[in-house]
Amino acid sequence: MTTMSKSTERVIQEKKPKIWTPGQIVLMIVILIFSLTCLLPFINVAAVSLSSKSAILRGDVSFWPVEFSTTAYDAIFSDKSMTRSLIFTVIITVVYTAFSMILTILMAYPLTKSRLHGRKFFNFLALFTMYFSGGTIPIYLNIKELGLLDTPWSLILPGMLSTYNMIILKSFFSALPKELEEAAIIDGANDFQVLLQVYLPLSMASLATLTLFYAVGKWNSFQDALYYISTKAYQPLQLKLYHIIKGSQAVDVAALEGGASTVATSVSESIEPATIIFATLPILVVYPFVQRYFVSGVTIGAVKG
Repeated sequence: MTTMSKSTERVIQEKKPKIWTPGQIVLMIVILIFSLTCLLPFINVAAVSLSSKSAILRGDVSFWPVEFSTTAYDAIFSDKSMTRSLIFTVIITVVYTAFSMILTILMAYPLTKSRLHGRKFFNFLALFTMYFSGGTIPIYLNIKELGLLDTPWSLILPGMLSTYNMIILKSFFSALPKELEEAAIIDGANDFQVLLQVYLPLSMASLATLTLFYAVGKWNSFQDALYYISTKAYQPLQLKLYHIIKGSQAVDVAALEGGASTVATSVSESIEPATIIFATLPILVVYPFVQRYFVSGVTIGAVKG
């Protein structure tokens, strides 16, 4: 009888609805506000990109398309240079991210070894670059002297190693149990084997997070291309977006002066948001696949510094 009563009581407790505390309610409201702050501007941009110019100029568009129109997207997809820029940006992002991760791993791993002579000096050199830089003009002159101007390598080699990302990975490596490395060394493994067979398999969360950092940073960058690239075939998507925005502004000025075509003026108001959506969607598609590693990768890497 006692057993039956305890089981009944347990079932009643499990069915008892969860009561939200005031603190949890406030926290949920704050999270909801921050989420809407990030989401609503994107929804507005998408709605504007699918609305007619007259609806945009009237200010009728908020979070739903008004007078639905795909004219802007038709103009984008009919432009072969836009598709070429997208493919080129994907290639540059993949190559840059791969090289950056290799360099980050090869620098972070040795700096965790106390037996490395001059480890503090190398740490100082890495940290020094976080606070001091040569500046835009010296970097440009350096790229010019190396013969990298107007080549894809000018978008890959400069800034290929992030000190911040290296410190995160170094902290993660330092937090791993030393006994695993000692056991591998006893079995005859050298440093590269320890790195490839012990450290990297245990660091997938951190590696995925840093890969996301590098990929998103390179995908969104356009300033380096603005400085170093003049050939249209080497212009990444973000630089193309920059020129389109400038061009649409010029179209608006020409329309006021009566010198723009009907097609150009009808697209000028929606071409900017349409291009933003076009440039943002690829990275949004990739993000969910690594999002689950994001929080664990950063927090685990911050356990030990």
